[in-house]
Amino acid sequence: MRWADRHARRRPGAARLTGRRWAGVAGFAGIAVSVAVGIGPIEDRGTVPAARIASAQAALAKTAVIAGRPPHDSGYDRDSFGTAWTDRSDARGAGNGCDTRNDILSRDVEVSGRVAIASCPGAVAAGTMTSPYTGRPVVFERGRKSAAVQIDHIVPLSYAWDMGARSWTSLRRIAFANDPSNLVAVDGSSNQAKSDAEPARWMPPLRDFHCQYAVQFALVLHRYGLPVDAPSRGVLADALSRC
Repeated sequence: MRWADRHARRRPGAARLTGRRWAGVAGFAGIAVSVAVGIGPIEDRGTVPAARIASAQAALAKTAVIAGRPPHDSGYDRDSFGTAWTDRSDARGAGNGCDTRNDILSRDVEVSGRVAIASCPGAVAAGTMTSPYTGRPVVFERGRKSAAVQIDHIVPLSYAWDMGARSWTSLRRIAFANDPSNLVAVDGSSNQAKSDAEPARWMPPLRDFHCQYAVQFALVLHRYGLPVDAPSRGVLADALSRC
């Protein structure tokens, strides 16, 4: 069943992202500022700025379109995008002494506790967040329950691979996998449900987040020179037109 059929109506209990609740999930979407402890948040706002929507629409208009996503390349390997969450890349904010996963957790989670680990001296130990994909609260606790919050690649790595990233240099793939503009902390269930699906097959259950999701997807594709499959282009264009 396609996402448009599954999510034509807002799910019961799914909240609108406004005011302070939006601020808890919107940090990934703006300019990722490199600071001593990771990636800084953006301003508190309830809607996506018109200029950013216009930029995404312009980017999508310039993005090459192919008829459909090619058959998945069985040669794809996550390791082709480097060691997961490495701090050693050309991505913005890298090289700050903390792995990418904890940078994104620090940015997107309301942190209530930290702990030193091998890959980050100030790793997030506990906190809460509102998942941008559902609008529902999620509790993060390092340890057995840490999978409740996962870091999603908005443009999935395997989608990027199928659409041309397999021909990139390893350094470019590593930067892509750790680019904060393509990463967001979400609830684990949504991340698993999305898997590596493109917008034609999956959009966030929370329709209020479709605009922001489409903005990020379009801008990332454009930044890295990736094409978009025609069905997904239609979905993204529609979401941007409804912002």
